[in-house]
Amino acid sequence: MRAARAWTSRRRRSVPWLVLGLWVVVLALASPFAAKLADVQRDRAVDYLPASADSTQVAKIQERLPGGEATEMVVVYHRDGGLTARDRATAAEQLERIAGAHRLTGEPRGVPSEDGTTLMYPVASTEPGTDEDARDALVNDVRDIARGSDGLSVDVGGEGALATDANEVYDSLDGPLLYTTAAVVALLLVLIYRSPFLWLVPLAVAGVADYLSMGVAYGLNQGFGTSVSGQSSGIMTILVFGAGTDYALLLVSRYREELRRVERPYDAMAAALRGCGPAVLASSGTVAAGLLCLLAADLNSSRGMGPLGTVGVLCALAAMLTLLPALLVLLGRRVFWPLVPRYGSTPKARRSLFAAMGSSAGRRPLTVLASGAVLLGALALGALNLPGALKQEDSFTSKPDAVAAMQTLAAAYPGHGTRPLTVITPTDRADATLAEIRGTRGVDSAERGRGGGGWTEIAVTAGSPPESAGETATIEVLRDQLDGSYVGGPSAEQLDLKDTNARDRMIVVPLVLVSVLLILVALLRSLVAPLLLVAAVVAVWGAALGIAGLVFGPVFGFEGTDPGLGLLSFVFLVALGVDYGIFLMHRMREESLNGAEPVAAALTALRTTGGVIASAGLVLAATFAVLTSMPLVQLVELGFVIAVGVLLDTFLVRTYLVTSASVALRRRVWWPGSLSRAPKTPVRPERQPEPV
Repeated sequence: MRAARAWTSRRRRSVPWLVLGLWVVVLALASPFAAKLADVQRDRAVDYLPASADSTQVAKIQERLPGGEATEMVVVYHRDGGLTARDRATAAEQLERIAGAHRLTGEPRGVPSEDGTTLMYPVASTEPGTDEDARDALVNDVRDIARGSDGLSVDVGGEGALATDANEVYDSLDGPLLYTTAAVVALLLVLIYRSPFLWLVPLAVAGVADYLSMGVAYGLNQGFGTSVSGQSSGIMTILVFGAGTDYALLLVSRYREELRRVERPYDAMAAALRGCGPAVLASSGTVAAGLLCLLAADLNSSRGMGPLGTVGVLCALAAMLTLLPALLVLLGRRVFWPLVPRYGSTPKARRSLFAAMGSSAGRRPLTVLASGAVLLGALALGALNLPGALKQEDSFTSKPDAVAAMQTLAAAYPGHGTRPLTVITPTDRADATLAEIRGTRGVDSAERGRGGGGWTEIAVTAGSPPESAGETATIEVLRDQLDGSYVGGPSAEQLDLKDTNARDRMIVVPLVLVSVLLILVALLRSLVAPLLLVAAVVAVWGAALGIAGLVFGPVFGFEGTDPGLGLLSFVFLVALGVDYGIFLMHRMREESLNGAEPVAAALTALRTTGGVIASAGLVLAATFAVLTSMPLVQLVELGFVIAVGVLLDTFLVRTYLVTSASVALRRRVWWPGSLSRAPKTPVRPERQPEPV
């Protein structure tokens, strides 16, 4: 007996150290790969475009043409009172220098505006090929040469310049996004734990998980060709810290509760993992399953985000269920100082906010449920006020040079195309295709470009402004009548993004709902409870989009809505929102299995998990809110909708609506499982858990 106790004691002491040592080995193996993730990050148009779209085929064929993909720019000279002869001479001299310094696809020719205030020079070069760094160097060198003075403004715009400006934004995200996210999580953990030491542990573990996820993401890129973009890598970091901290909050809360009942930290942690482990596993499973559904998307950016987001969540799960418990056990009870949970102690009884909320929901469940449903429905109507599709020039919260150039062109050349469309046609049909394009209504001009590999490039100028209804109609006509040819270019890309996002919603949304529902059914052994949770998160998504519709235009001044906002916000809000439902319903089921009556089980679950759900919701909302400080409208919109949705889910849906529905349904919430039937044995006394 004494030998058995000694062996058990040694095991308790050795297991945490073994886990810690294993993580050291894992990080040592992942380190060389994590450092290389930034090297494979790509933010080219083809990395975001639909895989099967015309514009994507154009971009791919352009890469194979002599010289590779062309970098297209527009050098714009403007003077408010009208350009002078000296201004035109300056423009001609600067364009001559640009042509002498770089290999251009043709001789730059100036196109004056009718009012004489503006002169634009379309410029294209195949010099960089597909090398993003070389493209950025080319654009910046052209900007260094093309400079104005004494009232003459000079801006470099066009697709290449816009891509360079966007690339600079994405390159600047990694550091600020990570530091800001870590700072926000640290602040909230200090406020939640009220301890000078405890907050460091989950934050450090989240940092370790983020580093590991970078290494795994690089491995996926090298092994399976998974695309890595600035957007997907940024979202991966957000998920690691947001979801990982949520899992840590649930585990630490349950561990603290068990420390009052169990003498040894190792045994208390084992009990905590048995208690909340299934909920955390199911929670991460729903997020991973929802994100993997993005693999069915045709949009490259959405499809690439699925694996990277899943990697982030699973790395966070692994760290929080292994490394975090090991560190907490090694540090012992003192890590909770000054609020140390003593063995055998009873927490101070207090009337918590969530106990009060549960009481109100328990007294009039149907009234609370109906009121909440009406409120969510009313908020969802605001989605009708969402701005139209976001244009390229409206994608930045600030105004870089490329956007300034596009705005100048739009004002100086009203009703005319200032951004060429690109048609790729088989070389043996190039002459016939060129003639057909020139005879198409809505086309101002068309010029034959490069050729090679059986393909010929034709630059087409539409008679309508970029991304207008007239130009869209011209693109659609060209695509309908040009058999065997592809129509691309920036405006065609935006059209394809909009159409493909609509298609992806029809496919991915049902997949997400079915996958999440199946996981919930397996966890909760019920059909009613999973349907209730899924309906709740869908209602939250609609309400969050409605609030966005009320503020995007009137408050934020956004000119458009990212076409991918609906799909991405749905996937994240459904997958992440179900997390809190799992935490609540799993505890409710646990209390019911311990013999509590349905109403008591629902109210006890809210009282014991309400605090940790609120804390987790605040952390997750805050991490996604970090995106609203980024300089890209797409990220701001996504961060805002998810943050608002998480807050609605945390403080309205979970606390009031799900609890009220559970109280109203009573045992029927567990139908058709065994808990839906009245017990045949006497009900055991309810265990009194620690209020959170």
